[in-house]
Amino acid sequence: MAENRTTPAPNLTELLAARPAFSMHAQDGLCFENVPLNAIADAHGTPTWVYGAASIRARHAALSAALQAQRLNVRVHYAVKANDHLAVLDIFRGLGAGADVVSLGEFLRTQRVRIAPGEVVFSGVGKARGEIAATLQAGVGQLNVESREELEMIASVARLQGRIARVALRMNPDVDAGTHAKITTGLADNKFGIPAADIPELYAHAAGLDGIEPVGIALHIGSQILNPAPYEQAYAKAAAMVRYLRAQGLSVSVLDLGGGLGIGYGDEPGISLPAYAAVLRREVGGLGVRLMVEPGRSLVGPAGLLLASVLLEKHSAAKRFIVLDAAMNDLLRPALYDAWHGILPVNATALHGPCASADVVGPVCETADCFAAGRQLPPMAAGERVAILDAGAYGAVMSSSYNARPRVAAVMIENGRAHLITPRQPVAALWAEEAIPR
Repeated sequence: MAENRTTPAPNLTELLAARPAFSMHAQDGLCFENVPLNAIADAHGTPTWVYGAASIRARHAALSAALQAQRLNVRVHYAVKANDHLAVLDIFRGLGAGADVVSLGEFLRTQRVRIAPGEVVFSGVGKARGEIAATLQAGVGQLNVESREELEMIASVARLQGRIARVALRMNPDVDAGTHAKITTGLADNKFGIPAADIPELYAHAAGLDGIEPVGIALHIGSQILNPAPYEQAYAKAAAMVRYLRAQGLSVSVLDLGGGLGIGYGDEPGISLPAYAAVLRREVGGLGVRLMVEPGRSLVGPAGLLLASVLLEKHSAAKRFIVLDAAMNDLLRPALYDAWHGILPVNATALHGPCASADVVGPVCETADCFAAGRQLPPMAAGERVAILDAGAYGAVMSSSYNARPRVAAVMIENGRAHLITPRQPVAALWAEEAIPR
């Protein structure tokens, strides 16, 4: 398994030092937001997702502070696809954030926690007619249009309802975000968005359609972006488009800048928020439009982990394997993207023990069920626990019951206490709704 890193892997103490929400206590072991992970495992078993409410709030505050330091009034819409748990969404509602959704199900989740429908943006390249109808009926704030065909569908639905749909055209700026090929979205050959050359004619067409109010331009160039330079290129193109449309006598009041802000999965920092905010100020701050950003991973990724137990160590002539009770059906990112996640032993004595190379794997019957290859880790006896770090984004939302493995429990730490927010799925629930024809 090739790990997606360009710098040397940090050791265990470097991983821990880079994460101020974590601490290692001699007796309690690894703690997250001052709660011992061993206590969570004792109470709820493993594997278990663990989220930190204070960490989410702190990351939202850091982004807000960077934007405010540039005297920018930017509306934050949390990208629900990163982690759609109701407990997570409720935190963002409490912070006054809006939401960015890509399905009717995600929209209904936002409504469950009472995020105002007018503060929800509906994105996505394949909105079904029924999804458009339901979200319009509920008063969704904005639909980001991905194609001429979708624009016509939205207009048809809006006319049938006697409503006006507020839309932004998603421009594909053809900018290389420098990220993994499977999570880039702003290149000309990606499925997302409308070529920039087609925007002026389609925007003018939208302005003349009954049932449609074009309000602006949207873009999103990819995920896990660590360098502000691609944003600078994309936002400059967006600003030029806004000015061009206005020169044609068209009204543009919204610029939706997407998300994709990257985090550090090792001991490296994520994208510099002050540098990102400075780019935003420089390129689009003077346009006189309502600015929106749609971060997901950067707000919740480091605020979550997957807590797992060691089933056994397996040794062969060539390799040492640490086999966990967690698997690729729980956390798919390493199998899907060759993604690198830090792994820390929960027991304090293990943290400082002699390390040797090991592949950390799960029990699923796939070679791809590997969380880490050639990782330097101490000996791990059966029953010892590990924390797979930075798993708060694109973790539980991408999990499945492959190999007939029930979905695991989830816990949120709030005010120094661990609250069970999702119980472990009973095995019988896997087939409870299945039927055999007779």
